[in-house]
Amino acid sequence: MKKLRLGMIGGGPGSFIGAIHRIAARMDNHYDLVCGAFSSSAEKSIQTGNELGLNTDRIYPSYEKLITAEKSLPEEKRVQVISIVTPNHLHFEPAKMALENGFHVILDKPITLSLAEALLLKDIQERTGKFLCLTHTYTGYPMVKEARQQILDGKLGEIRKVYVEYPQGWLSTAVENKQADWRTDPSKSGIAGAMGDIGTHAFNLAEYVSGLSVQKLCADINTVVANRRLDDDGAVLLKFENEVSGVLMATQIAAGEENNVKIRVYGEKGGLEWQQADANTLTLKWLDEPAQTYRTGGSYLSSFAQHNTRTPSGHPEGYLEAFANIYKNFAEHILAIQNQSEPKKESLDYPGITEGIRGMAFIETVIASGKSTQKWLDLKKS
Repeated sequence: MKKLRLGMIGGGPGSFIGAIHRIAARMDNHYDLVCGAFSSSAEKSIQTGNELGLNTDRIYPSYEKLITAEKSLPEEKRVQVISIVTPNHLHFEPAKMALENGFHVILDKPITLSLAEALLLKDIQERTGKFLCLTHTYTGYPMVKEARQQILDGKLGEIRKVYVEYPQGWLSTAVENKQADWRTDPSKSGIAGAMGDIGTHAFNLAEYVSGLSVQKLCADINTVVANRRLDDDGAVLLKFENEVSGVLMATQIAAGEENNVKIRVYGEKGGLEWQQADANTLTLKWLDEPAQTYRTGGSYLSSFAQHNTRTPSGHPEGYLEAFANIYKNFAEHILAIQNQSEPKKESLDYPGITEGIRGMAFIETVIASGKSTQKWLDLKKS
């Protein structure tokens, strides 16, 4: 099977997420990194490109020059997929330009700086016919996919309650590192801090696993650390379709916490629970029976869980593998289309433009509710 030629915008020196994307792209051997504009500094971009072993003539000083130069290359040589791993304010324009010049796009979340931009990006994607993948990492875990299938198969019965939480403690003080600098800057992060950075992950996970869409919400949004310009803490009451209720918590000031995103869903027959700290385990709880423990790698799991598992049971798979599953499924979709074959349903299971728009609708509604005395607001049209 041919590899896809991959380019990267962002991910230069000191970038945590750029290295994660590159590892994810390499893991299943579906991509070759052939070009990049890794920094707004030409010197830093060249430094990163050299470290990655790229040809000098395909290391670019800006995303505009990357897209323009690559478009001029012969079709069999030019980049095919562009991964954008920049701060939020540099998502829309590079993604727009990449799509309009015939390239597929992999994009960090949240998808854009505003809902209006996200809706415009959807129009551009539909007009160009190119694909867009959004890296909502946590939906890539095999046992998250198993949880979703258990619910879709009706094992829990009618869903009644959803709890999702994402606690972090790394912004508990006013001292901020490079990773925090842009995330707490409204001009780069947008109107939300914690709710945009990790609240969108929790929201996406809740909708993905439950199979239900949030219709309205009521938010308590806080900025706990003095002089911080964006929210660093919040709790949200959710109302899904079918009047299913839920609770979402996202905070970056829970001292001592790391990244243990967790979800619980309860139906009329039982419930399930998954948390990143024990990512290989899915717990199923039944009304009148003992609880069951499902483990990654088990032969009894759904095709979606098995498709996204690489190692035998008992060998831990984690964040990097989950991230790589998103890259893998996106590649399999593109390659199937290129080969004029029907993509497997498991390969189509990756977040995209729809999830991106839902995330931006969540951000704008949750911040509006946090500021409003009315509190309960309909989710913005997405």
